[in-house]
Amino acid sequence: MAKRTTGWARNAVRASWLGLILLVSACAGTPNPQVSGEDGPVPPAYRVLSGWTHDNVAEAMPALMRTCRYLQSLGAAHAVGPSGKAGRVSDWQPACAAAATVPPGDRGAARRFFETWFVPVPLNGGEGQEGLFTGYYECEMNGSWTRTGRFTVPVYRMPSRNGRALPSRAEVANGVLAGHGLELLWVDDPIEAFIMEIQGSGRVRMTDGSVVGLNYAGQNGQKYYPIGRYLVQQGVATADQMTMQIIRKWLREHPDQAQQVMNLNPSVVFFKIRNSGDPRGATTELTERRSLAVDPNFVPLGAPIWLDLHDVPIPGGLLRTLVIAQDTGGAIKGPIRGDYFWGHGEEAANAAGVMKAHGRYFMLVPQTVAQRLQTADRT
Repeated sequence: MAKRTTGWARNAVRASWLGLILLVSACAGTPNPQVSGEDGPVPPAYRVLSGWTHDNVAEAMPALMRTCRYLQSLGAAHAVGPSGKAGRVSDWQPACAAAATVPPGDRGAARRFFETWFVPVPLNGGEGQEGLFTGYYECEMNGSWTRTGRFTVPVYRMPSRNGRALPSRAEVANGVLAGHGLELLWVDDPIEAFIMEIQGSGRVRMTDGSVVGLNYAGQNGQKYYPIGRYLVQQGVATADQMTMQIIRKWLREHPDQAQQVMNLNPSVVFFKIRNSGDPRGATTELTERRSLAVDPNFVPLGAPIWLDLHDVPIPGGLLRTLVIAQDTGGAIKGPIRGDYFWGHGEEAANAAGVMKAHGRYFMLVPQTVAQRLQTADRT
């Protein structure tokens, strides 16, 4: 979230997509009965997805339905993805209508739905090229509606620009926004408040026992700087070793330097209170372990994405699962780059903080889009 060429125009990428589609078309009439999963034979198009039959894709249906509501709000003629390379909303409407008929939690029906309505295509070629996949989560903190001796750290709403630049982190830390009625609430931990900006959302348990959800509302327009890079330069850890846990530990162990180091990142994120539900991404609410932040210059927001990752902080290290592209981030840049949403809680925080996985992904596009790409290649 606080993590963002027109890669769709690359001829090599397009050729790879179309080559796969043509291969799928050539094989469509001759399914191999020896290639099957627990819910039946695997269509030729889906045999490129390692682990497809092992993932419970029914868990991705709620995220897809959120995307369908988002797409519907754009209008039928709206382009999906950069230059409309994933078609238009009208191409997605029949699949979205069909998705609404899939029984909740029915793993077999969900798999058949995707296999019927979508075709997987590799992103950026998908031929051995791998990218970096990190993780993020929803922070949890303690807070108060008023400033007290314990709760001294303000969480700010988005200020009005009024034609002028918004202040840097150092200026905010020095109180430039104080007294302007911009405080949403107060928390008791400046380090966790800083990390919440990086993650982009949070849950704050108030002194009255209520829980307040905070969503990303905007940013001050200054470039994000990862302070982990500074700590690497100082010899705290190597780049491969650096994690959010190491950053948090160092900040806590150096209270006299913590604010100065946090100020190296001039980017400030502002928040708004959400009425209920899950944290919101760039397009819709996020779904735990089924939402992905992507670079929208390369990946259409709303598209189903098949992840094929290794070195993931889970038993076995492999993550082969279906997610939906529903978020963006300042550090999520490039044709093969993603930020996996783990949800909230201690387990999510631990996994997101250390995730530095590598792998590739495929996008699932509606059949009509795949057919047009195939026709365009022939002409």
